[in-house]
Amino acid sequence: MEDLLNFKETLNQKGILISFNGSFSNSIIEEIGRAIRTYLQEEKLSGGIISDVFSVYIEQTQNIRNYIELNDMVNTTTGEAVVIIAKKDGYYTISSGNSIKKDDAKELADYLEKLNSLDKKELRIMYKEQLKKPAQPESRSAGLGLIEITRKASEKIQYQFQNQNESFDFFNLFVTVKGGE
Repeated sequence: MEDLLNFKETLNQKGILISFNGSFSNSIIEEIGRAIRTYLQEEKLSGGIISDVFSVYIEQTQNIRNYIELNDMVNTTTGEAVVIIAKKDGYYTISSGNSIKKDDAKELADYLEKLNSLDKKELRIMYKEQLKKPAQPESRSAGLGLIEITRKASEKIQYQFQNQNESFDFFNLFVTVKGGE
């Protein structure tokens, strides 16, 4: 990349605060998380806003990492992902993208639509019910990540699937959190 000034200006115009592209590891997730928390604290935002943005970031990146590991995609190009945090008009958008098996896309889309159809009270009930369920042996989580993301979101979560190749789609998730002005 030869024109970093132009790239920097493009990031600024789009309100992009932090972006990462590549393979996620626990240490990378933690380092970026610290940078996010520090940035938001320096902006003198309330603890609730910092917590919401940070929580959504952590849930998104852990979901990606867990999916990649469970599907043996580590150290492959399909195991790489992107995460971007941007600020515009008092809102933070936490965007992520990763490869997902085409066979998994419909089930994920249906689940996201279900989550988007629920209000905050229904999401809280669903979250509590999920906490009581026994963990699935093949899963690395309690299944709370997308519920928690939806609970923290200020708007309906947005998503899309882009055709990547015959086996994979690229899953994009966009979550907006109300920030300070």
